[in-house]
Amino acid sequence: MSLLVTNIGQLVTNDPALGDGPLGLRHGAALVVHSGRIGWVGDAAAAPAADARLDADGRAVLPGFVDSHAHLVFAGDRAAEFAARMAGEPYTGGGIRTTVAATRAAGDDELRATVGRLRREALRQGTTTIEIKSGYGLSVIDEARSLRIAAEYTDETTFLGAHVVPDGTDPDDYVSLVCGDMLAACRPYARWIDVFCEHGAFDGDRARTILKAGLAAGLQARVHANQLGPGPGVQLAVELGAASADHCTHLSTVDIEALAGSSTVATLLPGAEFSTRSRYPDARALLAAGATVALATDCNPGSSYTSSMPFCIALAVRDMRLTPAEAVHAATAGGAKALRRNDIGHLSVGARADLVLLDAPSHLHLAYRPGVPLVSTVLHNGVPA
Repeated sequence: MSLLVTNIGQLVTNDPALGDGPLGLRHGAALVVHSGRIGWVGDAAAAPAADARLDADGRAVLPGFVDSHAHLVFAGDRAAEFAARMAGEPYTGGGIRTTVAATRAAGDDELRATVGRLRREALRQGTTTIEIKSGYGLSVIDEARSLRIAAEYTDETTFLGAHVVPDGTDPDDYVSLVCGDMLAACRPYARWIDVFCEHGAFDGDRARTILKAGLAAGLQARVHANQLGPGPGVQLAVELGAASADHCTHLSTVDIEALAGSSTVATLLPGAEFSTRSRYPDARALLAAGATVALATDCNPGSSYTSSMPFCIALAVRDMRLTPAEAVHAATAGGAKALRRNDIGHLSVGARADLVLLDAPSHLHLAYRPGVPLVSTVLHNGVPA
């Protein structure tokens, strides 16, 4: 079964060989979806025949958004904590333990309902690929079940047993648990391993031990790095060849140079800065140095309770001074690179047919009209979502 998507106002391919600039922009374009993949891209007037037709009616068409950092397996909420921050209390990350208690007390069906609700919410807003972390269980049983549930909704699952050290636990004993029984129980359900390398969580040496254990077990690495203050997280991510260093709020010149000279993506999470009234990362410095930048939601109940990639695009343009084109690229191709995927984040021939149609003529409207539900149609693997 093939589908012709035609009468596209502006097509964002993210392939410079197919159109103008880094976004590979085309106008008056069409594309053909065949067996869940992009089979043809070109001018609408030259489009081949297909079994079915979707008239975009002048709408912009983009690759589906790739959200490479989300914490969807949890119970409860922390609205009161958010209200306190808005009243002036600083964010310290301590509320994670509140969510751990609620998550441990919740049944599988309750956790599954939350993940499903948020996954559907994200899909309606154009997110066709999402990474989901554990990290609110912090016990062998609860981390394993978190990942088992996450794996029902995505292939991009991340073991984050090293989120914080549980209350009353010796840090070195907990590192041994994470690297031993917990890793063994979680490995069947995870593709990635992550660690919150931060003051108050895990220092550089403990984070290195955990990440190396994950790498030895066949997982790939990503790192929560330099969110709350300067630290070793970014350098550790680069040292170990992590796919992504996430947050990157407090970066030195050396950190930026390290990222620019590596394959590690700087994944920026503007929803967290918005929700904690923290300083935003210096995205312009990263791009100027040649680093690859991704955008993600950091969807979680404490510091960034949003599933909206369009919202994060608008924040990145307004508060991190990305251009609309840079922000869209970071939310699509950048996220794909942060997940080491070459089948998503672009609309070249052979790519997965993940498409977003906007009720707008161009990608500019994602930042130009913040908060407006512009996503009109989503195709996931070539099928309407």
